[in-house]
Amino acid sequence: RRSSDLVHIRHADMDGLTLQEELLKRKTGLPVVIMTGHGDVPLAVRAMRAGAVDFLEKPFSRKQLLASVEKGLTWRRAASASNAEAETARARTADLTDRERDVFDLLVAGHQNKVIAHKLSISPRTVQVHRGRVMHKLSVSSLQDLVRLAIAAKS
Repeated sequence: RRSSDLVHIRHADMDGLTLQEELLKRKTGLPVVIMTGHGDVPLAVRAMRAGAVDFLEKPFSRKQLLASVEKGLTWRRAASASNAEAETARARTADLTDRERDVFDLLVAGHQNKVIAHKLSISPRTVQVHRGRVMHKLSVSSLQDLVRLAIAAKS
């Protein structure tokens, strides 16, 4: 993100939860730890639903704060890895032809070759050919791997 985006947010007249929701809306990907002097259950629920990695109520110890920061860093690393996996999956599926994409989508939806053939008005043998090409292009060896790749691509 551009630093000017964050500066603009910082100068806005809002509380911490509103700031957190704004960061989420802008898709900054920043982990957030909420710290409050007067927390309650609805406030904690709102923070966690908006993606806070932790919720600390004052007074809290240095150890608690460091643990929360570490939790945020761990979350960020996991999110980055997940984003990289999603980008790789999207790039791999982008190489499919339109017909291969049709077969891919129907396979992932759980349809058998005969059903796919009927839906696409092609022969079951042609579906098998396209299915083989899809599996080869995407470097997967099983339907389960194909489904995992599809799920990653949609993340």
